[in-house]
Amino acid sequence: MKLSRMFYLYKRMYAQQLKAILEYNKDFYILMGSAALTQVLGFIFLWVIYNRIPDINGWHFWEVAFMYAMIFLTEGIGSLFFEGTWRLGRLVNQGELDRYLLRPVPVILQVFCTGIGVNGLGNLLIGGVIVWQSLAHGHLQWSLAKVGVIILLLITAIIIRVSINLAGNSAAFWVKNAGNAFPLMVHSLADLAKYPITLFNQGIRIFISTVLPYAFISFYPATYIFNKSEWHGWWILAPVAAIASALGAYGIFRVGLRSYESTGN
Repeated sequence: MKLSRMFYLYKRMYAQQLKAILEYNKDFYILMGSAALTQVLGFIFLWVIYNRIPDINGWHFWEVAFMYAMIFLTEGIGSLFFEGTWRLGRLVNQGELDRYLLRPVPVILQVFCTGIGVNGLGNLLIGGVIVWQSLAHGHLQWSLAKVGVIILLLITAIIIRVSINLAGNSAAFWVKNAGNAFPLMVHSLADLAKYPITLFNQGIRIFISTVLPYAFISFYPATYIFNKSEWHGWWILAPVAAIASALGAYGIFRVGLRSYESTGN
């Protein structure tokens, strides 16, 4: 299927989901507000710590705030536009993938459009504001090349985040029960990348740089943007991590799809 056709189908399916959500506008505002409040409280907690300790292992407040916000920003985009990954368990356990398999549309595209996480809008807005303020307070030397690299790093960060969500939730094909906690465990490990990975031991650094490359969402982009000389060159591996994450997640999803047993799970 042509890429343009896939974008067209995604847009149409997403629009239908959005119409359904907006019918309950109070829920929309509550979910968005609660997500935004969670981020604001976390930011305040970070500010309180740095108000007493202005430098932690060579990292200043706005530099860590950038990493903190990138985790929420990418989470917001993932929830807002690819929420279906989090509904994969329900689709598998209730046999709802049957109708997806019968349609002449890629299954993965239909899964992505299964739902819209309204809370993602709050994460996206507040995360975007904190990222913007971090860059504004970072005393950076701007150039066209730097802007291009930052855009590239943002795109790769989104791909990595969505890919990890898809891979984690694909466990539903094998862990066939409603209480599957594996995706939440994988999701919670992103908290390690809210702070400089230099705070952790070598094993954790390698783990969140390779197996679950959350560090390429926050830490390595920050080392480039804020010119941390010790780690400055590692950002160049972000596109590699994004491609590997996407291919790995899609591969796990395809293998799981072959194990799908319809209803009766």
